[in-house]
Amino acid sequence: MTKIGLLSDTHGWLNPAIYDFFKDCDEIWHAGDIGDYDITIELTAFKKLRAVFGNIDDWEIRADFPQFQIFKVEDISSIQIDDVDNRRRNLLYKWRKLQ
Repeated sequence: MTKIGLLSDTHGWLNPAIYDFFKDCDEIWHAGDIGDYDITIELTAFKKLRAVFGNIDDWEIRADFPQFQIFKVEDISSIQIDDVDNRRRNLLYKWRKLQ
């Protein structure tokens, strides 16, 4: 079974306790508002990273990470998104209907 470490809203600061807390995880999922590109470098060096950009993230983060993503891990579908506005709410509604 894949173990997932979930976090979001780091806003440019990564608590060092994350490394101990997520040591047994296979992947880290960051749900946006990363705040500093160096955080993605640190997390990727530590574990597999799946991330989306948030409304505070700059062009550098937005260039490498999508606004939302849909993927499967061990036959479980997941959607990763930072903020749900009306446009994305419609996407979520359509995605749920497909499940």
